[in-house]
Amino acid sequence: MSFRISVSGAAADAVRSTVPTLVTDLVASGITALDPALWGPEAEDEAGKRLGWTESVSDSRPLVPEILALRDELRAAGVDRIALAGMGGSSLAPEVITRTAGVPLTVLDSTDPGQVLAALGVHLTSTALVVSSKSGSTAETDSQRRVFERAFREAGIDPAERIIVVTDPGSPLDADARAAGYRVFNADPTVGGRFSVLTAFGLVPSGLAGVDIAGLLDEAEAISVALAVDSPENPGLILGAAIAATSPRRDKLAILSDGTHIVGFADWAEQLIAESTGKQGTGILPVVLGLDAPELSENLPDVQVVRLVADAGLDVFSDNDGADEIRVSGTLGAQFLVWEYATVIAGRLLGINPFDQPDVEAAKIATRGLLDARPEPVPAAFISGGIEVRGTAHVIGAASDLASAIDALLEELGPDGYVSVQAYVNRLALPQLAEIRDLLAALSKRPVTFGWGPRFLHSTGQLHKGGPASGVFLQILATPPVDLDIPDRPFTFGELIQAQASGDASVLADHGRPVLTLTLTDPGANVATLFAALR
Repeated sequence: MSFRISVSGAAADAVRSTVPTLVTDLVASGITALDPALWGPEAEDEAGKRLGWTESVSDSRPLVPEILALRDELRAAGVDRIALAGMGGSSLAPEVITRTAGVPLTVLDSTDPGQVLAALGVHLTSTALVVSSKSGSTAETDSQRRVFERAFREAGIDPAERIIVVTDPGSPLDADARAAGYRVFNADPTVGGRFSVLTAFGLVPSGLAGVDIAGLLDEAEAISVALAVDSPENPGLILGAAIAATSPRRDKLAILSDGTHIVGFADWAEQLIAESTGKQGTGILPVVLGLDAPELSENLPDVQVVRLVADAGLDVFSDNDGADEIRVSGTLGAQFLVWEYATVIAGRLLGINPFDQPDVEAAKIATRGLLDARPEPVPAAFISGGIEVRGTAHVIGAASDLASAIDALLEELGPDGYVSVQAYVNRLALPQLAEIRDLLAALSKRPVTFGWGPRFLHSTGQLHKGGPASGVFLQILATPPVDLDIPDRPFTFGELIQAQASGDASVLADHGRPVLTLTLTDPGANVATLFAALR
């Protein structure tokens, strides 16, 4: 089989107690039959428009020869570098596909001016850009497209020869792109962005970059029959019950790679699970871990561990050497489809609609308001070691330096809390900043998530506002050494990313979430200062 799962401990108990009911209720076959009633009457309308992902394998087959023909056409024209402008699921899906295949893809999912300039400045004459936006109105993607259009023209290249668009039919981007003569691939409008990995959003950039996308669809198809059967052996039912039906419920899902050939899968799963389940005050918080992550040694009672392993001989129920965890293995295409089934099954078990994202728009509205009003920046409460410190009143009220501000944030943590680090910086220039996750985990003894901003706003940002009110939030910003204007827009990339961070901070504060915002005025030097304060 192309997918194996093994459960032990609390997860095994959840599977034994829950899967028989899921089988009796015909949940698996109902999902495959596109039954919108599975998630209750309040979700029925939205679910009725969002189940097309179950048919993505067959629906996407006709796209494969079109994508491969375009790839050959581009290569014949001297194009050997594919860049992708997209956010959330539109970037995370192709990123894990290409990284697993060992195929280069330049992913631009940031509004940091330095990161945008880096994407523009490398081999532009041999580059094609894929612009992916389901709604066709994503501010980040629109801005990225505009600067690439200008750069192509300045290099004497017709943008229509180098820009490929993936969007829903009838979107604003669809109309504009066709008018501009761009090659357009329309995606299935009945598939939400986080479920779109096996649609044009995942396949077009991956296929143009050189991935065997037909093989990826074959991998998913190999597991599709098993997922549609109402059986205790159905891996989607088993995984859904294991992650959502533990008693008492473990609402933190620690995902780590342990020998799997798949690269970066946990980041894709994080956005799928968080955005789908984090609402109405409940949800499952995915926590992407390294093998030596501090959480694993703490044995936290609200954390369920999932290991992505290489072993294809797993039994469904196993002692796993006494471990209390879930182990999964399988091909990449199979993993995608199983986790999508498991996530919507988890939504049913949690009693929520897994297809909407009611709190994502709030940060976008706040960002637009800040860009329109252009208020003066909020003065820093104080500056410590060159780092500007701001935050909600309870966090910075008694703080006098960087260390005490971090201590005050962590004091807001409850026994079931978590820390969310949100890095609105150039991740190419400051990759070491991700190490702060383990430092904070060791300091707080609680789960810590790390997200590059503003990418996470399109996914895990939903859980931050709509999920359990147990998170504390550390924003890290940086004063960019250079800025970049956006053609025909009254704001720059630097102003856009600042507004996105400030807008999200205000929405989090409105929801009663503690926020500490640190602005690095000299990023290279300030990271060392920040790490020293944490140690």
